[in-house]
Amino acid sequence: MTLPFFVYGTLRPGQVNHDLLLRGRTRSEEPARLADAVLYQGPGYPYAVEERGGGPVTGELVTALPEAYEELLAELDRLEEYVPGDPRSLYLRVERKVVREADGAAARAWVYVAAPAVATRLRARGRVIASGDWRARV
Repeated sequence: MTLPFFVYGTLRPGQVNHDLLLRGRTRSEEPARLADAVLYQGPGYPYAVEERGGGPVTGELVTALPEAYEELLAELDRLEEYVPGDPRSLYLRVERKVVREADGAAARAWVYVAAPAVATRLRARGRVIASGDWRARV
């Protein structure tokens, strides 16, 4: 299934991984929000932890160029240390609804959220980014 990506951390414009992985490979990048998630400070990058009533988490809805999609998907899975079915994954790639800021329209997107074991640790002793915006964390 070809879906856009919702990015909320180091893949956002102006962040380190945006230029490394996304520059020149996207058709569009639009401000968007993810509901039902809480943003936590990680070691150099954030984690979105799914939580009913949480959020919103601020980010961008990124639509890849069709010719770059498969390779980009594989590279993002590697970056996020996501391996389908592997309980050691730091993140899970899940399909979720996000809302575009410009027009309030909903879109389905891939979102990397904290894997269950990571989410449990963060809920117990993690630092919440109350604004839901990685760039405004300090």
